[in-house]
Amino acid sequence: MKAPNLLILSVFTLLFLSSCSTRFTYFTEDLYQEQGWSDDELKKIQFYVSQNIVLKRELTGGSSEIISGKIKIENGSKIEEVVIPRGTPGAFLFSPKSNRFAISFEEEGEKQYLMFGPSPKNSDRFVMLASDWNRRSGKVTYNGKQWKVGSDSAYAALMVDMRKVNKYDKNSRTAKGRRVGG
Repeated sequence: MKAPNLLILSVFTLLFLSSCSTRFTYFTEDLYQEQGWSDDELKKIQFYVSQNIVLKRELTGGSSEIISGKIKIENGSKIEEVVIPRGTPGAFLFSPKSNRFAISFEEEGEKQYLMFGPSPKNSDRFVMLASDWNRRSGKVTYNGKQWKVGSDSAYAALMVDMRKVNKYDKNSRTAKGRRVGG
């Protein structure tokens, strides 16, 4: 094959492959408001996490029940750790209040979820919510227990594949009106 033909073939191959790839977009407050999705509709959308989330909790004497993580020894303490890698798919479970989503990244258990909501400091992206944030960590409730998350997980946000969201078929019609006697 001549060099120009090989170059053209390479360009077409690259364009074809890039058109088939997923196109993740941050899930934002604007997107949510524009679409006006109900809870039932949100349950049909596949969410993904934008970056790694690492949950840790220290196991003390009597609380050696392991929920869903790995046990590590850090500074002489037993630490349970749950890692949710970047790109992990998640599902909407419920919305406890306006603009708050409970998203689960695990198959089993209805309590294994994290809360996400829009962050004005982060372009209104739906980011993981935690309490008691300081510069190094925050606290989240996961599976009914308190866990620490590091600052590197602070900006973990929800993402969606916009091509799949755009293909989502919403049944809608407009009433034409009804006139009296004619």
